[in-house]
Amino acid sequence: MIADIRYAIRMLAKSPAFTFIAVLTLALAIGANTAIFSVVNAVLLRPLPYPHSEQLVQVFGTQPTLPEAPTSPANFLEWRTENQVFTHTATYVGQGFNLTGTDKPERVIGLRVSGDLFQLLGVQPTLGRDFTAEEDREGGNRVVILSYEFWQHRFAGDPNVIRQTITLSDQTYTIVGVMPRGFAFPSPRAQVWTPIAFNAAERATRDTNFIDVVARLKPGVSLEQAQANMTSVAQSQTQRYPQTNVGIGIKVASLQEHLVGDIRPMLVVLLGAVAFVLLIACANVANLLLARATARSREMAIRGALGASRSRVVRLLLTESVLLAIVGGALGLLLAIWSLDLLVSLKPANLPRLAEINVNRTVFLFTAALSVLTGVLFGLAPAWQVSKSDLNESLKEGGRGGSDAPRRQRMRALLVISEVALSLVLLIGAGLMMRSFSRLLAVDPGFKTDHVLTAFVSLPVAKYPKREEQVAFFDRLLERLRNVPGVSATGLVSDIPLYGGSSTGFDVDGRPAALPGQRAMTDYRMINSDYFAAMGMRIVKGRAFSAHDSQDAPGVVIINETLAARYFAGENPIGQRLNLSGSPKDLREIVGVVADVRNYGLDAEVKPEVYVPFLQSAPGYLAGMTSALTVVVRSTIDPTALGQTLPEQVQALDKDQPVSAIRTMEWYLADSMAQRRFNMLLLAVFAGLALVLAAVGIYGVIAYTVTQRTHEMGIRIALGARGGDILRLVFSNAMVTTVTGIVIGLGAAFGLTRLLQSLLYQVTATDPFVFVTIPLLLLAVATVATYFPARRAMKVDPITALREP
Repeated sequence: MIADIRYAIRMLAKSPAFTFIAVLTLALAIGANTAIFSVVNAVLLRPLPYPHSEQLVQVFGTQPTLPEAPTSPANFLEWRTENQVFTHTATYVGQGFNLTGTDKPERVIGLRVSGDLFQLLGVQPTLGRDFTAEEDREGGNRVVILSYEFWQHRFAGDPNVIRQTITLSDQTYTIVGVMPRGFAFPSPRAQVWTPIAFNAAERATRDTNFIDVVARLKPGVSLEQAQANMTSVAQSQTQRYPQTNVGIGIKVASLQEHLVGDIRPMLVVLLGAVAFVLLIACANVANLLLARATARSREMAIRGALGASRSRVVRLLLTESVLLAIVGGALGLLLAIWSLDLLVSLKPANLPRLAEINVNRTVFLFTAALSVLTGVLFGLAPAWQVSKSDLNESLKEGGRGGSDAPRRQRMRALLVISEVALSLVLLIGAGLMMRSFSRLLAVDPGFKTDHVLTAFVSLPVAKYPKREEQVAFFDRLLERLRNVPGVSATGLVSDIPLYGGSSTGFDVDGRPAALPGQRAMTDYRMINSDYFAAMGMRIVKGRAFSAHDSQDAPGVVIINETLAARYFAGENPIGQRLNLSGSPKDLREIVGVVADVRNYGLDAEVKPEVYVPFLQSAPGYLAGMTSALTVVVRSTIDPTALGQTLPEQVQALDKDQPVSAIRTMEWYLADSMAQRRFNMLLLAVFAGLALVLAAVGIYGVIAYTVTQRTHEMGIRIALGARGGDILRLVFSNAMVTTVTGIVIGLGAAFGLTRLLQSLLYQVTATDPFVFVTIPLLLLAVATVATYFPARRAMKVDPITALREP
């Protein structure tokens, strides 16, 4: 074997052009496979970074219209005591804080969590300690644990940070711990954790669902057993609390599956795409090896004449091909490391565990195994073809300088056909994704995204305890912003479009009221009277809110077109009344209908929605919503020019008030499509690479065929064949091969692209436009790749050609 390796190195060194092309082709293909496998390994295959992570589950509440929903504190506390399948249950809820008392106020992303959450996960602070049971009770929860990254950012990694205090939302918290580097539960955005410490009102709340639940299964308990037990708990709660729990169920899901979410189908598609690229690269290199084998036929014949067995020849040739693949794999690994940095920098939306994506031992072993397998895959067919050559015939061919046996021509044609077919499948997949993305870009979001700047402002309740103080602050802020040059309209909204919203049940006045768990559901947003103007939204019926819709005025709402069509079909909704909170005092008259807004993304179904005036409070669903709002500014100038002005106006009113998420609506729109753009871009890159490899393969085979048939071409020209005749001869051979590959590829694409259906928007997996244009594109590329060798064949000098042996 050592002798074979040394000989392979010498032979490859003698053919630098061949070696360079083969290694580069393999490096691109293996590098692409390594990069995508790194993502798949981190996201799908690698266990979560917690001890016995397979035991961790997410526990959801379910409602008739929501298969996965948060739950209420009262329900959670009963889940904790009544289940028979969990060793621990814990809850958490997002809680933003204003960090003050420093040079610059800052908005901090935090969570209120059960005191035993970190114990449940099996992770302890790297500095300091965990929460105690006493700290997870009302009045004792003014303690905080920092993320490692936040500790480094705000405290420069000070080891004496424990027992220091910080001011969060105008309340003093004592630092008791720092989590390990990389800890990111439930997301990398989390910076601080405080005990949830339910107060008496929260502990009694059963009809307000706002907390998420995670649990650890007892050893030996399966997911199915846990689901059965929690279903029994839900049924028991329904019987005991029919006013709040009718229609409320419980769902148990693997925590890892929950975090992966909807990303699995796309990662599987991308893994399949790069596998196709690798197969195309293998076909290309196999064709190169077949051509090289023809030139080495005399060498192999001499080896056979001297007694070398067929297996010995195959082993020698496979050593060369595997060596090529290993060098290509090493270069591909370097390309993968570089491309991973690029992938991470793109920050694709909804891609979980992004920080865990790297080239580790598993990825290295994958690349090594893939390289060896690739070397065998593309080297076996050429080696087998050469090894079964007829000894006498090979010596004769070798004596004439080498010619191509018909079986090798057929093998090369089959390899090109496979390249064309695989390329066509990838190109059609990319074409479908591009067509889907173009359809998405054409969707009307329901508002005008240009010249709009937004910023999030959350007033600390400890500093602004009364609703009237909160309203007054935002009124003063909007008044200041209206006087800024370039500002044409200002608005306030509780939830920015494109990123979901809050929901509540509702009844139509005059119709039979449903039980709480069976009420119709609607999203809701609190807005001021100028919000629609600032966002460029259309009132299609009735009127917008005005300053007269104040706290003392009768309750009013504006509904969207979807709610009007679904619940007031054939009726005029203006003047009808809705009950949103369930309280008889919370009847609100519909005064307008606004055009639908795509609040869950351009590709998501529009849900029923109501808009409530900022100046009107109500129980339950509107509690506390006036303290945290997004400010919307429409300008006549570039909105980014106001990026500094807006926080200055806020801090002119309160120097300790931070402003966060200062972004344009165009940014939000682009971000909402980031996942689809990322998917489309990667698939398009792989399809483009496949197309280039296929074109090179077609060119190489035709060019080699023309070279082998130079003598024949000379005879044809000498006998009177014209240039057009030679051109048709070369093109006919190439087009038969290409069209055969296209036909096979269309059949494969018709079946395989159905896997993309869930990733497409308003495009079928068998879209006629794509299935017609992509084959034509591939045919055009094949024509260009064939033209240059065909043109050279036309210019063959018959005298020179006939002199050749």
